[in-house]
Amino acid sequence: MKTCKLLIICAVAALASACCNSDPLYKDLPFQMEKVQAPRIPSRSVCLLDFGGVPDGVTLNTQAFADAIDALVQKGGGVLEVPAGIWRTGPIGLQSKIELRVCKDAIIVFDPDQDLYPIIDTNFEGLDVRRCLSPIHAEGAHDIAITGGGVIDGSGEYWREVKRRKVSDDQWKEIIARGGIISEDGKNWFPDEGYAKARATAGSLNYPDPSLDEQEIKTFLRPVMVSFRECERVLLQDCTFQNSPCWNLHPLWCKDVTIKDITVRNPHYSANGDGIDIDACEGVVVTGSSFDVGDDAICIKSGKDADGRRHARKCRNLIIDDCTVYHGHGGFVVGSEMSGGVENIRVSNCRFIGTDVGLRFKSTRGRGGLVKDIWCDHIYMKDIVSYGVIFNLYYAGVAASDMKEGAAEPALPPVDETTPEMRDIHFSDITCAGAKQAIYINGLPELPLRNLTFANSTFTASKPAEVHYAEEVTFNNVLVNGVEL
Repeated sequence: MKTCKLLIICAVAALASACCNSDPLYKDLPFQMEKVQAPRIPSRSVCLLDFGGVPDGVTLNTQAFADAIDALVQKGGGVLEVPAGIWRTGPIGLQSKIELRVCKDAIIVFDPDQDLYPIIDTNFEGLDVRRCLSPIHAEGAHDIAITGGGVIDGSGEYWREVKRRKVSDDQWKEIIARGGIISEDGKNWFPDEGYAKARATAGSLNYPDPSLDEQEIKTFLRPVMVSFRECERVLLQDCTFQNSPCWNLHPLWCKDVTIKDITVRNPHYSANGDGIDIDACEGVVVTGSSFDVGDDAICIKSGKDADGRRHARKCRNLIIDDCTVYHGHGGFVVGSEMSGGVENIRVSNCRFIGTDVGLRFKSTRGRGGLVKDIWCDHIYMKDIVSYGVIFNLYYAGVAASDMKEGAAEPALPPVDETTPEMRDIHFSDITCAGAKQAIYINGLPELPLRNLTFANSTFTASKPAEVHYAEEVTFNNVLVNGVEL
């Protein structure tokens, strides 16, 4: 019988150390937060090879993964060792007290065959919708982990659309060589006709005409790669997560989540290629990780519009420290789905290099929700494409400040549960070496942003600060191009 080379280590102690080593992160927090609990997983191990797994990059190992996990569950949990090789597979469903240990020389590649991914009821972009089952998924599980240092690849190139303007000539030739459909104007490539049909009804959004046949437009209903829903004590450590069909990592309604020393990669042109979307979770630590993606990198969400207000789950008590972001629409982002509320977050000691925006806060009328008590300190940004710091309460809309001169001011809507609110957000020790604009703040006239503080920071930018519809905005020792604000 084939066996894996097992590390002589106690899995329980190894996982517990993920939290114990993070103790300094809790020192001097500006809000109260209980320490995030690590998974508690038995030390017993099984090897994927012993369940018929074949790491040749050709054999489909879906059943081997399922059988190995079921065997561990029957024994009360443990570690599934994925040894060196290329493991082609369909979806992997994690269950309570299971650690998926992907060794350093192992690559899990998810087969793009759509028949492997049934359409299910789920939640995406803050709404209750129907989408394809995620390649890695768990719902209602506790004490789960993905570790080991290997690579997990979602084969996203078979699912995502591509905008012509975002790729080089050589990349475009490679993409269209796979087949698919080019839009009439030549500006977009779609994986198949069903995707193109769905996109035509959805516009720029991800919600197609509900009368369309789900199976016909299945590619458009592409999944996030890793979906953990209503799980407790979750750990992702050391591995690389890349090339997702849609968002890369999506913990939703989870508690006690530790993200440590991971790498998240998507092509810079990947549509909806977010890094991690921490969605209405409580108790999350993200440390020592790097992101190079096609959309927002580290993104905080809490539901959208009526669905988000009905679920009424906040995203709160988060620590994000010592992370690096390269490509990405935003380095650290809140919104635009924030209807459940966001509070108690510290972002510190992070580097954003070549990111479109550094610190990004976005929402719009109709969302509702309160975002408050966020501290961003010791952030280092270089070559930011647009804004170092931006608040935009007109996301996907037209702001009053952008109206043509002489246009009549529209009547202000009443302040109610659909009005988004942001207040008590603080920035200090920010260094931004290069941006289109240092700071741009654009609130709502009916409910201005309130209590935004900036201290001990320097920006080099083509434009300084601009503030619309915000109260109690203070600048203390903040320099833009050597001039104090």
